[in-house]
Amino acid sequence: MKHRQASARLERPSPARLALDLADRIKAMSTDQGGVAAIEFGIFAPLLFLALVNVADVTIYLYQRMQAQNATQVAAQAAWKACDLPQLPATVNCPGLTTAIQNALASTSLGTAVSLVSGSPAEGYYCVNSSNALQYVSNVSSKPLDCTAAGMPSLQASDYIQVQTTFTYTPIFPGLSISGTFPSPINSASLMRLG
Repeated sequence: MKHRQASARLERPSPARLALDLADRIKAMSTDQGGVAAIEFGIFAPLLFLALVNVADVTIYLYQRMQAQNATQVAAQAAWKACDLPQLPATVNCPGLTTAIQNALASTSLGTAVSLVSGSPAEGYYCVNSSNALQYVSNVSSKPLDCTAAGMPSLQASDYIQVQTTFTYTPIFPGLSISGTFPSPINSASLMRLG
């Protein structure tokens, strides 16, 4: 029995020894660098995610705005191509005008999401004024004899068509990205000389 008690005393560490072991373990844990990278990544991951979301949404907005503007210009060019000089004014005398414009609008990657603004296309007579800027002088129902209204009587008025479009942009991450503050719908206008 004495032998058992003696061996039991030997197996139990003293309180001082326990305190030293605990101090050694705490010191080893404080110098251990394992897992620090995971903790740092966990802290910065939300910031990286927000940056990625903003880059994606802003890029998509800029691309779609460019495509909407391109669709508008292509539609104005389609009006020029579809209507010959004898068919001017095109909004009155060119039967294929609306179809040509609608097909051109749908030709970009945005498809039918780009639409004409009410009252578009609009056609009128324009002149260059003394500041070298294009100035509206009359609608297509009454062609002016010259550009007196713009202060340039020696010039002749030209027939122009204006196509105005609209496209509604919707961000992919509306609550997380700044692109939700960008102007929407995206409105574009293109002016093309027909004759």
